[in-house]
Amino acid sequence: MSLKNKDQRVTVFIDVQNLYYSAKNLHQSRVNFREIVKTAVSGRKLIRAFAYVVRTKTGEEKPFFDALTNLGIETRVKDLQEYYGGLKKADWDVGIAVDAIKTSDSVDAVVLVSGDGDYVPLVDYLKNHGKRVEVMAFGKSTSSRLREVADDFTDLEAEDGKYLLKKSRWPLRISR
Repeated sequence: MSLKNKDQRVTVFIDVQNLYYSAKNLHQSRVNFREIVKTAVSGRKLIRAFAYVVRTKTGEEKPFFDALTNLGIETRVKDLQEYYGGLKKADWDVGIAVDAIKTSDSVDAVVLVSGDGDYVPLVDYLKNHGKRVEVMAFGKSTSSRLREVADDFTDLEAEDGKYLLKKSRWPLRISR
């Protein structure tokens, strides 16, 4: 598939949990989703941008979900599953793959914002169906195979903090 050009129609799929934990563990920071979407689109025609998020019982993440919506990102919400013995799970891999396949007929390029190697078969499928597939993620936590199969890889660590929020912009938490 060709390189990026302004006539390409693009859909962006953001694996929020993958980015959240990578930013937290690698940089003790939070993700700047505005900059990620801006870079993902790169002057092309954005068709849709999706963020896959997890809702907890407390609902404390609602302001974050609202912030994503205000950026023009559609949120797909899944409730956190809690199992006997304390195991908690909220995996969006299948949901992201299904949405990417379902929407791929209306776009030229798919941008997957995740470093999860489980997406390699999805990338192969989309490329075999003539789509340009780009991956954006934190390099240190990205599957090397995912990097290899993607048409383009953007390392979110490459541009000194561009894709991270400065701690001064974090909401203040006051204990009572």
